[in-house]
Amino acid sequence: MKRLAVTLLFSSCFLYSFAQKKIINPVLDQDFPDPTVIRAEGKYYAYATNTVINGQWVHIQVASSTDLQHWKIEGDALPQKPSWASRDFWAPHVLYDPSLKKYVLFYSGESNDEQTGKCLGVAFADKPDGPFTDKGSPLICGNSFINIDPMAIIDPKSGRKLLYWGSGHQPIKVQELTDDWKAFKPGTSPVPVMYPNKEKKYDKLVEGAWVSYHDGKYYLYYSGDNCCGPEASYAVLIARADNPFGPFQSLGEQNGTGSSILLEKNEDWYAPGHNSIFNDEAGQEYIAYHAIHATKNAKERKGLTRVFCIAPIGYKNGWPVVLGPK
Repeated sequence: MKRLAVTLLFSSCFLYSFAQKKIINPVLDQDFPDPTVIRAEGKYYAYATNTVINGQWVHIQVASSTDLQHWKIEGDALPQKPSWASRDFWAPHVLYDPSLKKYVLFYSGESNDEQTGKCLGVAFADKPDGPFTDKGSPLICGNSFINIDPMAIIDPKSGRKLLYWGSGHQPIKVQELTDDWKAFKPGTSPVPVMYPNKEKKYDKLVEGAWVSYHDGKYYLYYSGDNCCGPEASYAVLIARADNPFGPFQSLGEQNGTGSSILLEKNEDWYAPGHNSIFNDEAGQEYIAYHAIHATKNAKERKGLTRVFCIAPIGYKNGWPVVLGPK
């Protein structure tokens, strides 16, 4: 299989000073969609959407690595299915809360009530690989795919605990949570931060939000259109703001091109998206995402396997860029 080597682009315009790890993609050549990567307890941990491994359903995949290149599947981070959900445990996001001394998992799940649709759940664990235990009820439910793809942060400026989520041709939203992460804070309401149908490509719907903080700016990474299957058309787009509640200005608005694409298909890969952002021990920033290998899937007539990829991030003129071939 032809593989994509991520190499460093040296340029005076890139603010990049850390030693880059040599990474060859995919770092995990199996179904591992919607990856979130964190650094914890001397390792890197990655979490992904449900799949079948050795004939068994795994609700939330978890893998570990010491070098970002070689990953070991650790098992199921959510082995006990929550009482309110039946299936489709998607798009996990994990962070560590030092005040609670707990790892917190957010994820999407299908309600037991066929009339309800997707819901967002939250679970807790003492260790990064779990097992995570659900709080017992969903945070929010709604029709179809509106309430999926959760991502939470502790705002570095205010200390507020915030949740971003959304899809289903609706805007990506943010709302403050209570200190224990178990409910939306009373008196708050969802604030739209990114609407679909603003550009010509990749934003008929917007989802997979990830917010990172860099040099005083909040960067909203988001993916759009069709994530999966032989007709997949997916990419990562970027916007930024001075406040976690926005207003977020997209790259295409800022530079006048009408295109906010950060990462899209090439001859080797297609439908890259649903990313997370993390730092290594030296402080270098990386983007983790899934993608479909164009050549392999064309031969096998599948087009369904979304494998796990990683690339370093730099900054140019105040905007993130993916270093190396896209």
